[in-house]
Amino acid sequence: MATETKISPQLPDSGPEADFFEYVLEGRPDPFVPFISEKATISGPVIDMNEIIEKEIVLTGMQLFEPGQLTLVALLQSGSEDFAMVQDFTGKGYVITEGTKIGRKGVVKDIAPNTVIIEETAETRAGKKIITEVVMTLKKEGEE
Repeated sequence: MATETKISPQLPDSGPEADFFEYVLEGRPDPFVPFISEKATISGPVIDMNEIIEKEIVLTGMQLFEPGQLTLVALLQSGSEDFAMVQDFTGKGYVITEGTKIGRKGVVKDIAPNTVIIEETAETRAGKKIITEVVMTLKKEGEE
């Protein structure tokens, strides 16, 4: 009778030293450092990722004025729609409604009694959006 011997395949790294592993960092990136950092470099100079970037757009209508250049002079209501009247530094008047774009980053969010709320949205280099609200208040006659 012939005897059969079973040979179990062994991995080359198995044995008493198989449990020991050492990671050599030399010449390799650290695996625990984030890929995206707060500061990026492009061919030398350091760029701040929190810097607000200005988009190149053609400004028309009320986008030519920043909210600080306008004065709220009247609030109107026609049916269920609200309107506001603003004037620039020359005294020229404009009618605005909710959704009207004002300045480079602003949009009229709400027209409430005695106030107009403008929401300005800016974007940083990292893609983070920064939202600020500008409130224009209706001043009574004689107030400045």
